[in-house]
Amino acid sequence: MASLGVRADEAVGRLIESLIRDHHRRRLARQGWSAVLDTTPGGAVDDAGTPVRGGGPVMGGSRVRGGGPVMRDSPVRGGSPVRGGNSVEVLVDGRGAFAAMLRVIERAQRTVHIAGWHATPDFAMTRGDGSTTVAAALRTAAERAQVRVLLWGGAQVPVIRPTRSDARRARDGFASIPGVRAALDEHEYLQHCHHEKLVIVDDRVAFVGGLDLTDLTNDRWDTTGHQPRPHLGWHDAAVRVEGPVVGDVAAHFAARWTEVTSEALPAPEMPTPTGTQEVRFVRTVPEKIYDFLPGGEFSILAEYRRALASARQLVYLENQFLWAPEIVDILEDKLLRPPSPDFRMILLLPSNPSSGRDTTLGQLSRLVQADRGRRLLPATLQPMAGDSPGTYVHAKVGIVDDHCLTIGSANLNAHSLFNDTEANLVFGDPELVRRTRRQLWSEHLGTDDVEGDPARLFDEQWVRIASEQLARRHDRLPPTHRLCRLDDVSARRDLVLGGLLGLLVDG
Repeated sequence: MASLGVRADEAVGRLIESLIRDHHRRRLARQGWSAVLDTTPGGAVDDAGTPVRGGGPVMGGSRVRGGGPVMRDSPVRGGSPVRGGNSVEVLVDGRGAFAAMLRVIERAQRTVHIAGWHATPDFAMTRGDGSTTVAAALRTAAERAQVRVLLWGGAQVPVIRPTRSDARRARDGFASIPGVRAALDEHEYLQHCHHEKLVIVDDRVAFVGGLDLTDLTNDRWDTTGHQPRPHLGWHDAAVRVEGPVVGDVAAHFAARWTEVTSEALPAPEMPTPTGTQEVRFVRTVPEKIYDFLPGGEFSILAEYRRALASARQLVYLENQFLWAPEIVDILEDKLLRPPSPDFRMILLLPSNPSSGRDTTLGQLSRLVQADRGRRLLPATLQPMAGDSPGTYVHAKVGIVDDHCLTIGSANLNAHSLFNDTEANLVFGDPELVRRTRRQLWSEHLGTDDVEGDPARLFDEQWVRIASEQLARRHDRLPPTHRLCRLDDVSARRDLVLGGLLGLLVDG
């Protein structure tokens, strides 16, 4: 039986989380976005956004019809529609992603538009013989194309990086390249930032993901093998898209650029179809920071909540943070009331996030308490050598039931879901989702044997490997696998601190 102190800790933590929910609900209601939070944690929603029970899985607010997902426009107001006719390539980890960006940038004919949390001209996009920096790539592109770089203006209080001076140095470095225009975006709330990571070329090809073109604080270039190196390894993902959805990404960049610089960019033409994929561009834009969107947009939160509420078999999340009670509420309900006997949940998180470790552990403790059927695995990527700092999980990937995939810049905290600018893409093709899951699982499990039932793979590979590695760590034995169960997670861990930091920092 829990001690009085533990029960008091839990009660206060739940109270603080309730205050966070109420604060966010009032805020969204003022902007006409309250429907985002109307989905019941354990249920699906119909085409009108009404919660339903006993229905099949949903995708973007719609039931599955004819055996496959049907993506619909969001039932809440605002946001971009689902666009058909796109081609999609998922790029896991920096080596492949940066090389793909470089190839497209160097072939630009009209425009190169980059938006990021931070970028530095001397960042090497390729390594080894003939490595190419961002500056060199943009110098080549600027011989034919107009190049624009839009960065966050930096932290207002210089206790985190990039500072304002870091941002100004980066801007000036880009602006010194002939033919390149660079600007800093300081439209922000206190302690919040512009976090999206976009590369758009000729309004025809776009990259959306979690990778910034910088090695500030850590080098983002890494391989899928994540071999030990002197500094922290980096696991991340991005998506290359061509087709009509690029028009939505390009229009978003153009609106931000115009508001920051007063240079009016022509409206992007809607690209012609190039493939068969349906894709939706979703974003977080806080209210009252841009004249072009005074009420803000919270479609990333809406898509995550609808997808998670629809889960029947699998929730697989890779993320840097897990702070948001609006997300954890749904995950908790799925564990308390599993939607099927084979339901499983994997949360791949960093062992030592750059901030908010206690906040994430506080939310995880709720899930540990709810997991009565051993359906949950909190996991991380541990160092494989004693002198190696390991691999940092920075990816922002969500997969539900092999029917929904989202990749982008948004973390699962209130910074990303309410207060920073963020950009994600959402996909509903089962084959693409399944292929992406297998690609990620093959990397993390270290095997190509990732076919078959996800529940079986969860039980026989994920849990077995991660638990064995945690036991080896506790016994002070060297690791034999990179995957490890997340340590120091229990039902008694920092519920109060987790909720309190969420209210003070994220709210």
